[in-house]
Amino acid sequence: MATQKELSIKLLVDNKAKRVLFAEAGKEFVDFLFSLLSLPLSSIVQLVTKENMVGSLGSLYTSAENLSNTYFESYHNKNSMLKPKLSISAAIANVPLLPPSVPKVIKYYTCSYDRDKYSSSYKCSDKYVTHLLGSTCSSCNRQMNTELTCIDDATSTGASTNNGTYVKGVVTYMVMDDLAVMPMSTISGITLLNKFNVQNVCSLEEKIVGVSIKVGLELLKTSLKSKTVLSDIFLGSKQKTTE
Repeated sequence: MATQKELSIKLLVDNKAKRVLFAEAGKEFVDFLFSLLSLPLSSIVQLVTKENMVGSLGSLYTSAENLSNTYFESYHNKNSMLKPKLSISAAIANVPLLPPSVPKVIKYYTCSYDRDKYSSSYKCSDKYVTHLLGSTCSSCNRQMNTELTCIDDATSTGASTNNGTYVKGVVTYMVMDDLAVMPMSTISGITLLNKFNVQNVCSLEEKIVGVSIKVGLELLKTSLKSKTVLSDIFLGSKQKTTE
């Protein structure tokens, strides 16, 4: 079994105020944070789990699960709602803090009836596409099992997709307590100390913490209800830190 990858970030903690001012993080952690923005709500409910989901989304998800297929237009409608697939590229597949249960890249299929090379009269007259393998073509009634190649905008223009991730790895990033992201710089650090009215730098401490899949899911859950996510996770819990 493959070892779960754990990332490290450096926190600047104000021990007097008992809060995280910001974190220094690399590309992979920021990619994880930005990948959360592309997750469908139903995928978030699956990741956080229905029991731990804040608000009413958990009960809404459970009611949809329990509702008989009789009330849905089709089984596929219900399944695609509860377990949606992402129509983007591999943007999430390469993010190490998301568990394998996260839906991966959606695939598209068409019928193979237009592959006849001898007579155009046997070709399917319409070009139907589906993401459900084995669906019946509405035109020729054959199975749609020929996978299509989907080219996104970056690929079609010759631009690099950066392996499906979001930010460049040439700089260090500053992640605020509310998860706002900006490039790291000495000037921005000094500005933040003034903004937070830090009177005594002796109260500041750097801590290096590990971020596992478990912590990543806790970050997702906490971000739905808090503006002090890093403080809540790393100061409000028993996370182990190393100097």
